[in-house]
Amino acid sequence: ERRALEQLVERYHPMIHALVWRMACARVHSPDAALVQDSLVRVLQGIARFDPAGPTRLSTWILTVATRVVLNDRRRDVPRDTRLEPSASIDPATAASDRELGAAIAAAVLDLPEAQRIAFVLREYHDLDYGEIASVLVIDVGTVKSRLSRARAAVRDALERSHPDLFRGTR
Repeated sequence: ERRALEQLVERYHPMIHALVWRMACARVHSPDAALVQDSLVRVLQGIARFDPAGPTRLSTWILTVATRVVLNDRRRDVPRDTRLEPSASIDPATAASDRELGAAIAAAVLDLPEAQRIAFVLREYHDLDYGEIASVLVIDVGTVKSRLSRARAAVRDALERSHPDLFRGTR
């Protein structure tokens, strides 16, 4: 089963990496390799307990494991560097604008309270539905909805302040 485990790591490493970076980037200089590696190790250690016939998709289970690793790390409250790396744009004509907007979005997400940021990342970047987020975070669906509503409003307000041209004629 070694090859199957290698394929599992190859397939889900990028998803775990993205989740860890988005959840922990407020404290992490780079996508924290230790958190990604710890997440992958825990996934591999627990994969035998995953029930493919159960109610949870494999990707949701893996995101749950990675989320728990990040949350446990956050509880230890180890201070880290807070710089963000800007994303590169493929289109040279709009690269500066894309970087500016990307930085504004990242800043708005980073400014969210942790509970809202985690729910927002799981929904908007990893496409988990409300029930899956509730399961991952061990909270009620209503709490997920209110956190997402507040997070979306805060991100929208921050973007309206930094990029008012994006919202002309939309309200």
